[in-house]
Amino acid sequence: MPYRTGMDAFMHGVRTLLPLTPGVIPFGLVTGVMAIGMGLSPGTTLGMTLLFYSGSAQMVALQLLHNGVLPAAIVLTALIINLRFIMYSASLAPYLHQLPRRWTWPLSYMLSDQSYALCVLKFSSGELGRFAHYFYAGTAFSMWLAWQLSVLAGVYLGASIPDTWNLGFAIPLSFLALLIPNLRSAATLAAAAVGGLLAVLAIKLPYNLGLVTASMGGVIAGVMIESLRKSPASTALSPDVERELQ
Repeated sequence: MPYRTGMDAFMHGVRTLLPLTPGVIPFGLVTGVMAIGMGLSPGTTLGMTLLFYSGSAQMVALQLLHNGVLPAAIVLTALIINLRFIMYSASLAPYLHQLPRRWTWPLSYMLSDQSYALCVLKFSSGELGRFAHYFYAGTAFSMWLAWQLSVLAGVYLGASIPDTWNLGFAIPLSFLALLIPNLRSAATLAAAAVGGLLAVLAIKLPYNLGLVTASMGGVIAGVMIESLRKSPASTALSPDVERELQ
């Protein structure tokens, strides 16, 4: 979709992200409720949310903090959980590395699973044109704002949320909404299948290493399938070899 201005691309990114916010809001509410229930102050909870900006890492860190784990171990665990963002960044780098730091620093900070999933295929296809980074900024900022406001609501409204609502059920649904539309080829299907299988098999690994294992396995499977698809048939002989055999 060609854009006339960067603001057009930014607002399109905002609109593209909006359908995913219903799955993020319960996640943020649960995080805010959990933090206050553990005795953290609203200021500490919101400061942690701004610093982490990673729902899974923040929830695990809260649990470890509640169990009295050493701060160094909490930081290390959070870093392990967020290793997937290294893979995200590496795949986005070819499209964003030419931007000045006033762009790359905030865009790196606001990177999320949702904004990455919405943008990476559009970047690779080139359909966003020269305003691609504005589109990404629209999705990233919208997700960041939705998360911050959701945690804020959990902090101040958590006591009034009925226990029967079971907000945690919406968390995996939000990620399924990202996954299904992107299963467009044998490589993405293989990545999803292998990643999902490994996630189930490695669920009991400590420090949430099952997530990292599943992510790496899915990436490797997808790359292998894509390489096989693009490579010539292994049984085909080059013209020079065929002449020598004749």
